[in-house]
Amino acid sequence: MKKYQATTTIAASPQKIWEILTDTVSYPAWDPGMVRIEGQLALGEKVKFFTKFSPDQAFAVKVTTFEPGKKMVLTGGLPFGLFKSERTHTLTEAGQTTFHTEEIFSGLLLPVFGRSLPDLTASFEAFAAGLKQRAESG
Repeated sequence: MKKYQATTTIAASPQKIWEILTDTVSYPAWDPGMVRIEGQLALGEKVKFFTKFSPDQAFAVKVTTFEPGKKMVLTGGLPFGLFKSERTHTLTEAGQTTFHTEEIFSGLLLPVFGRSLPDLTASFEAFAAGLKQRAESG
């Protein structure tokens, strides 16, 4: 298993942050690693992410958990669990909102695919920082 994560405290409501997270058209304006997203972030929907890491290759995922204002899980990978990625965004309110994002890579083929995965820590931190800035700027 490989895991990458980032956490930040945002001076905005979970609802406002959720609106930003689900507005796929606006991601390139605040997420420094995103080129574009095709599809809608809603339960059961399939979505394609095009990142600056690999702009010509789509990362296809399915929205497997969708709890507005609280939690979203995006699951992708190969059939039969040979290689799986699971990206989770969680919002917790306690005066301010704590945003936590993590992605776990797993499966029998992880040793093969895992070697080609770069250290994604900086991109996760940049994602969280971009979301924070967008939510707090109005």
